[in-house]
Amino acid sequence: MAHSFPQIGRPAPPPPGPAASRLAPSPTGALHLGNARTFLVNWALARSRGWRLILRIEDLDGPRIKPGAIEQTINTLRWLGMDWDDGPIIQSHDLSPYRQAMERLARAGLVYPCELSRSEIEAVASAPQEGSHENVFPAALRPPGIGPRSFDDEQTSWRFVVDQTRVGFIDEFAGAQEFDPAATIGDFVVWTKRGQPSYQLAVVVDDHRQGVTNVVRGNDLVESAARQLLLYRALGLRPEPAYLHLPLVRGQDGKRLAKRHGDTRIETYRAAGVRADRVIALLGRWSGIEAGESLSAAEFAARLDASRIPWTDVIFTAEDDRWLRASP
Repeated sequence: MAHSFPQIGRPAPPPPGPAASRLAPSPTGALHLGNARTFLVNWALARSRGWRLILRIEDLDGPRIKPGAIEQTINTLRWLGMDWDDGPIIQSHDLSPYRQAMERLARAGLVYPCELSRSEIEAVASAPQEGSHENVFPAALRPPGIGPRSFDDEQTSWRFVVDQTRVGFIDEFAGAQEFDPAATIGDFVVWTKRGQPSYQLAVVVDDHRQGVTNVVRGNDLVESAARQLLLYRALGLRPEPAYLHLPLVRGQDGKRLAKRHGDTRIETYRAAGVRADRVIALLGRWSGIEAGESLSAAEFAARLDASRIPWTDVIFTAEDDRWLRASP
């Protein structure tokens, strides 16, 4: 059965005010150079374009959250010269908005509980998309008789019904984008067995209720925008945000920057005596700014031109590491 995503009740409008964006780190570890570059571009665009900026700590990733990481993340952002107008808002402090969204989706018959194990799904599912740890969940695995129901978050995952449809949007950086979420991911999880919303649902609920109009993030999440737009439309939320997905920072092996590429954490460089303006100078070069030995956050914001950010992913090299650690 095709779902036309009817308006579900009367969702509250977003807070009035100017355009807004958000810095949304997840405290699963210390910020590295790749994270910092994305956050700095986001911050600079907000400050140069007059957007309200929110700091939101996305700490719903259960076991991966590191003790003390929230405080360290905030400290690192401030050390680099970033500020914000609202927050920090900690997602885990109030789950009621996500439960309300799930109740609306359940009443509309757009979600269903699913107790299938990973191995059961893998037995019939397509291989994961590149960069994803998720298998495609086909419609054939849906239980019979999906329809309106009550929402119960007791120890059960819930999935969102994804019918065959094309989801398109204009990305400010990457241009026109179009995805078929039924083919790329299928029915995706919106509520986890831990009794918490998935990333996809949480980000939609939070962006809407916090008045976020402009989302700036890495292009590893560009396909997620299609899933999130499906949720926006299913919940009847307006306006939908504008997106800007940036190329990633990768290691010389072509994989997204991670521990395998050495210790690229901002705190490691800071502890080694590297100044913030030297780190920002490197991030500026990666962002189309002609930077010398040092660059302040304010100078980064004043000189950033989104149209001059390189189209290709950035490759972090051993030479970059040596340059950071060298005396200016």
